[in-house]
Amino acid sequence: MIHITDFSEIFKNQIIIIALITYILNQILKLFVFFFTEKKWDVRRFIGAGGMPSTHSALSMCVAVTIGLSEGWNSPLFALAIVMAFIIMADAAGVRRETGEQAKVLNKIILEFFEERKIRDKHLKELIGHTPFEVIVGAMIGIMMAYLLYYYLNF
Repeated sequence: MIHITDFSEIFKNQIIIIALITYILNQILKLFVFFFTEKKWDVRRFIGAGGMPSTHSALSMCVAVTIGLSEGWNSPLFALAIVMAFIIMADAAGVRRETGEQAKVLNKIILEFFEERKIRDKHLKELIGHTPFEVIVGAMIGIMMAYLLYYYLNF
């Protein structure tokens, strides 16, 4: 039987703590990158998907590398984590990016077609995927954060 006190052990898990720190720092970095490129603040960048750098990539690589550091590079757990990280990154730069491109086209069609009729339709989210560069930068951030935090937090 699982007790509520057992659940609190999650907050002592070094991989989860490192991943959470990486997530928060990457999302903050995304806010600043957006500000410097677009010259405006958009707090939605903190919780939204898409943009530079890829938090999906940073988070998945950070978890995989931290597992590698703690469990060993030849462990089955690391193998699973790194394969999942590559699947996540391929999805971010592939399917999700293409979905965002399709949303741009559909939004333009809706705007042009319904402009005269004053019909309102839901605007599709366009920024949901990543360029390959955003994915690579996110992955590099994840690797650096894993090494830095794993040895700095010294679990």
